[in-house]
This record gives sequence, structure tokens and C-alpha cells, in this order.
Amino acid sequence: MTDHSQLRQAHLDAVRSGAFDQPTTGLCAGYAQANLVILPVKQAYDFLLFTQLNPKPCPLLGMSEPGEPLIPKLDVDVRTDAPRYEVFRDGEYAEERTDLTELWREDLVALLLGCSFTFEHALLAEGLPVRHIAAGTNVPMYRTSLACTPVGPFSGGMVVSMRGYPPELVERASELTGRFPGSHGGPVHVGDPAEIGIADIMTPDFGDPPVLEDGDVPVFWACGVTPQAVVLDAKPELAIFHKPGHMIITAQRDAVV
Repeated sequence: MTDHSQLRQAHLDAVRSGAFDQPTTGLCAGYAQANLVILPVKQAYDFLLFTQLNPKPCPLLGMSEPGEPLIPKLDVDVRTDAPRYEVFRDGEYAEERTDLTELWREDLVALLLGCSFTFEHALLAEGLPVRHIAAGTNVPMYRTSLACTPVGPFSGGMVVSMRGYPPELVERASELTGRFPGSHGGPVHVGDPAEIGIADIMTPDFGDPPVLEDGDVPVFWACGVTPQAVVLDAKPELAIFHKPGHMIITAQRDAVV
């Protein structure tokens, strides 16, 4: 039997050493993958309330104390455990890094939010295809017209991820993913992307172009890139995220393996 805890530790060792810096889709079955948001404390608590009022795109898994990079219950060091990070200053992209140790400050707070990569193992275990994993690409993600509940400076539309399924598998995919509320749960939309403000499904805002087969129905799930879009619209003096698709793999067990 595979020792999944050893696989997770080997993954963390590779990320921390710089040996692994790729997307994490399909990795470490049974462990919750997480989106990362790091903000100065003066914005972090408004954003915490935003996650509480928008649990579908922002399911909160854990939060650090101000100035503390470790989240013990998830066995995470937010400075080192994402394969790649993106740094923004005043809402503008500044740089990409594989380690945040030099940037860490005493006023920073980190929030970890659930990710749909977690439920992909359940889909695969039930024989449902996850086409971007089979193709070795990142999941496509799109900005939409679906509005989030605003809090303080944080407002905007939901970002969604998309996976295509034959019509006869859509209900099963919805049922399975609905069992993972900490990883966005079931879909927020099925079918015509124009109904949620997506003009061209082949041109995602984040990730890679979709892998679709003839007859596939597009199925859309709330996505943890939503916080990135919302935070950047607020233009904090510093905001740090995982690079989309390059998640932190936590110690939280979120599937039966």
C-alpha cells in the first residue's frame, strides 16, 4: 500500500529545495491542496470576513497569526511550501519567486483556501476523466459575471475553473464534487459559458486552454483564484499569492484514499 504521508513529505522536500516548481494537479492524493493569500494585517481581517461571506470561492482552511509563517494544524510554512509565488505591489505585478523568506515581514498574515485540485482524485477514482491531468496541462480558469458579496475594499466577480464531461457524466461529477465543501463543492454553472460572462472558452484568463472532446459539456466550479482577482482590485501595498495552479499541499486529509 502506498504511504501517502511519505509522498507528501517527499513533495514538500522537493518544493522547499527548489527541485519542484510545477503545477500540483494530480499530486498527493487524499491531502487538501490550498490557495494562498498573504496580506498586511491591516487588510487581512477584512479579507477574512470576505471569505466567510463567500465560502464557495473562498473556503477557509487555515490562517496564520500576524508575522507567523507557520500554520501548524496544516503542517505548512507559507514562505517555502508553494512551488511558485506571485508578488504584487499596489495591485501591480512585481515579481515571481520560489521562496518568500527574504520578503517575510512581521505584519503579514497568510490565509489558506481550499482548491478544486483536491476533489480531482475522487473523480478519477470513480472513473470520471479529468482531461487536463491526462494531457499534462493546468486547469483553465476564467473571470465571470458572478458577483461576490463585498466586504470593505474587497469586491468583484467570481473566478471559475472548468472541466468538460459527456452529458451522461455531468450529474455524477456534480454529486461527487459536492462532497468536498472545503474544496469549492459542486459546480456553480453547467453549460453555456456566455451565461456567466465568459466570451471565449478556449481563451482562459488563467491556466492553460481547455482540453475538450466532441460532445463535452463545460462544467464550472468556483475557483480559489477569485481571491487574487478581488484583492488586486483593492490594490493593497503588498499582496502575495501562489502562482495559479501551483498549490500548497497541506496535511489536511480531504479524501478517502
